[in-house]
Amino acid sequence: MTSTTAGRPQRSRLSRLIRELWFQVVLAAVLGIAVGILAPGLGEDLKPLNDWFIALVKMIVIPVVFCVVTTGIASMDNLRRAGRIGVKAIGYFLVLSLASMLIGLVVANIFQPGSGLHVDPSSLNADDVPKTATEHATFTGFVSSLIPASLLGAITGDAILSALMVSIVFGVALNMAGEEGAPLTRGIKALSDVVFRIVGWVMRLAPLGTFGALATVVATYGAESLKQLGYLIILFTATCIVYVLVILGAIMRACRLSLFGLIRFLKAELLVALSTCSSEAVLPQLVRKLEILGVGRPVVGIVIPSGFSFNLDGSAVYLTMASLFLAQAMGIDLSWQQQLIMVGVMMLTSKGTAGIAGGAFIVLASTVTAVGHIPLAALSLIVGIDRILNEGRVFINVLGNAVATIVIGKWEKDFDTEQARKVLHPRTTTPQGELDTAKVGADT
Repeated sequence: MTSTTAGRPQRSRLSRLIRELWFQVVLAAVLGIAVGILAPGLGEDLKPLNDWFIALVKMIVIPVVFCVVTTGIASMDNLRRAGRIGVKAIGYFLVLSLASMLIGLVVANIFQPGSGLHVDPSSLNADDVPKTATEHATFTGFVSSLIPASLLGAITGDAILSALMVSIVFGVALNMAGEEGAPLTRGIKALSDVVFRIVGWVMRLAPLGTFGALATVVATYGAESLKQLGYLIILFTATCIVYVLVILGAIMRACRLSLFGLIRFLKAELLVALSTCSSEAVLPQLVRKLEILGVGRPVVGIVIPSGFSFNLDGSAVYLTMASLFLAQAMGIDLSWQQQLIMVGVMMLTSKGTAGIAGGAFIVLASTVTAVGHIPLAALSLIVGIDRILNEGRVFINVLGNAVATIVIGKWEKDFDTEQARKVLHPRTTTPQGELDTAKVGADT
């Protein structure tokens, strides 16, 4: 009787673990890596699984942005607050982006990952550089990307920036319409509930996307890329870890919250982003979870969509490290003045490619061309491992935007600290708090 009773809780815990999305993603990742190593031909054929999952997520991203941003602004008592949130968010993004680039710059100068390669420029083939890398960013192009062809076209399209702009305009108009616009606001809120239900269904397919993505990456790039440029991969990964622990950890401590608690809370989203190398793949679910964490919808609605376009800290670290790696590999000695100019160019071009797939690589190409010290063909040195480096970039981008939303939420006094502590520190809550946390896990 006792052994039977003891066995039931164990089976119950195991069944709950198997139903957890993050566990399914980890299991799929392990299986994907195994397939990529043992059957590389099959691994390459599994690429559509990841493509289909990303396509499904992109299908729902714009409706999520529209519903959250529009209802968030429409429900505000004071429209000035929306502008204030936006200004604070942009200021925070600029400071963190600059800090990230300087960290990458310092690390690359100290450890010299490209030294000793002695690459002959004449041996490089510019044809190895993807054509998208030559699509350089311009300010006029950036402004043009903000303006959709039509009002409804922005909502049904796939451009986050233009959808964000239309959502803000629509929310402001609803807010100013008052009672006349109230029925439409309630309708959009109802639509939001339906959209997030669809998000839940799509996210259940994340393990399939993870399985296909990692099987393809390991089969395609695997051992050869790791042997060729392993030092840069290891150094970049270590820098990403230090950045998370030191910079983001310090910010969370200043907010009197646990960084590791936040990582645990977002573990499923971070694992999906890490394996699929797509920030957009987790944007809808991240919005939902931050609201559950206690951040107000107006803050979440403005900070997250804009953050996924402008607050790319992982990409910022990558840009300076990759640039110096290429210079060192080519035997080009860049002075500190030239390096700082390069950082300034990156600060501009990185905003000009907001929302473009593979944006970090395009920014790198734009900077190399604009500064003129490194031949564009040098990019062929890191094309093979860019997909691997992208995993670290995406992980920091997602986690950094979650932290940014918490910071702006506390700054705006639109953050439920007690709710956040119940979620992030479940062991220190009351039995009722533990029940609430369990419910949050079930809802997400």
